Amino acid sequence: NVRRVVIFSEKFRSIAMYDATSGEFIYSNGGYWELNGDVITETIEFDTNNPHRVGEIVSFKIEINKNTLSIADANWNFRKIDDGSPGLLKGAWLMSARFRNGKKQTRSVNTPRKTMKILSGTRFQWIAYDTEKKEFKGTGGGTYTTQNGKYSEKIEFFSRDDSRVGMNLGFDFSIDNGYWIHKGKTSKGDPLHEIWEKRKN
Repeated sequence: NVRRVVIFSEKFRSIAMYDATSGEFIYSNGGYWELNGDVITETIEFDTNNPHRVGEIVSFKIEINKNTLSIADANWNFRKIDDGSPGLLKGAWLMSARFRNGKKQTRSVNTPRKTMKILSGTRFQWIAYDTEKKEFKGTGGGTYTTQNGKYSEKIEFFSRDDSRVGMNLGFDFSIDNGYWIHKGKTSKGDPLHEIWEKRKN
């Protein structure tokens, strides 16, 4: 019942492992990646089981076919879920601002403390972590859609609270000058207004 989902953006990657039935969170890691021939080289930015790996550079061979990706050393085989569509938000994003009590609070995206959301065409994962302290703060993910200015999530795992698994959340969204404007309510029902920007480095 263990489901492993990997999301790749142009430069960044995450993997989440969780119980496909209960949604119980098991493991996640990720960071910067690049492909040379059949070798992936990664710089680890977070690892929920092995925080000492943060900052390490690792390389391993993969085999890619039309709809599959295999890692021989780990005996892991993945099937392609989507090609970056139909969702409109594919890529890696960093939270750069949020509104609290009507006041905008900005945050630099160039600090070690990051809240990143990475999306394919159908799936999302958010991760909060600190590369300097090698700390993992939390993660969650599942599937999403973008239709008529509405961004909708179905939560499949949430490291902080398994009771949120299965929830469907709806938000208003728009892209303004490259920024993702995200409005709605949290899974607790609290007002939410966030601004995200595409991650560059």
